[in-house]
Amino acid sequence: MSQNRFRLLAAFLAVYVIWGSTYLGIRFALETIPPFLMAGMRFLAAGMILFAWAWIGGAERPTRSHWITAAFVGFLLLIGGNGGVVLAETRIPSGLAALFIATEPFFIVLLDWLRPSGKRPKPLVFLALVLGFLGVSLLVSPGDLIGGGRVDPIGALLVIAASISWALGSLYTARGARLPKSPMLATGMEMLIGGVMFVGLASVAGEWSRFSVAAVSLKSALAVLYLITFGAVVAFTAYVYILKNTTPARASTYAFVNPVIAVFLGWALGGEVVSGRALLAAAFIIAAVVTITRHQATSHTESSP
Repeated sequence: MSQNRFRLLAAFLAVYVIWGSTYLGIRFALETIPPFLMAGMRFLAAGMILFAWAWIGGAERPTRSHWITAAFVGFLLLIGGNGGVVLAETRIPSGLAALFIATEPFFIVLLDWLRPSGKRPKPLVFLALVLGFLGVSLLVSPGDLIGGGRVDPIGALLVIAASISWALGSLYTARGARLPKSPMLATGMEMLIGGVMFVGLASVAGEWSRFSVAAVSLKSALAVLYLITFGAVVAFTAYVYILKNTTPARASTYAFVNPVIAVFLGWALGGEVVSGRALLAAAFIIAAVVTITRHQATSHTESSP
């Protein structure tokens, strides 16, 4: 196995496993910390770590153009993407948020097709997307999550809007965004700008008046620490690396895999029971990911310069 292929597989593993656990981490953090402030703390801290690490490691000096691009990408991925999920989780369960996020691969394929010179995906890809979404729907059914009650429409719309924003940011990053060559530096810049934006939103929303350090629980504090180190520093850097080294549709398969990881982490660490329905859902999702990955690997090779 080549070194580049090993790095790509390691990056996919990090995104699949870590982001599968962050939905619950966000839920714990929001118990005692307002949403925009929590996100601001998370990304400012992670951004400073990554930027300093890249700088010490000899990364190139970012240009004005790099900063402008990083601000645009940071807005789409962090404010629109992550911010939408954070706000939604104040209204809907974390598992339901993961279900709605599974729509992202559909938007990736659709937007990539609609862009100038975009290629129409083959029917097999559409079939795989439907199969993956069916798998997630089996895995995380709204009826189980909310006791058969009504899904909050605002929460649902927030997550769908977040999926579209994330898809746009991912496509822009993958299709020639003028970012530094170092994924670590590029991610750090995006997070620094996104963190500043989140703090600004927190101020506008009046969150400072509702925040007290003394009121922050140990569980919320540990959740934020986990979201900074693993959810942001490790997984986001891995995701940017994936976008630069494979197709956006292939990168978006994490949206199908994350709910599977969440369920099996609950079984392995929380003593939760894995049902036959969960195993069937996992089979659907794995089949969809394998199909998309194999097809997009061929497409990526054909379209690479």
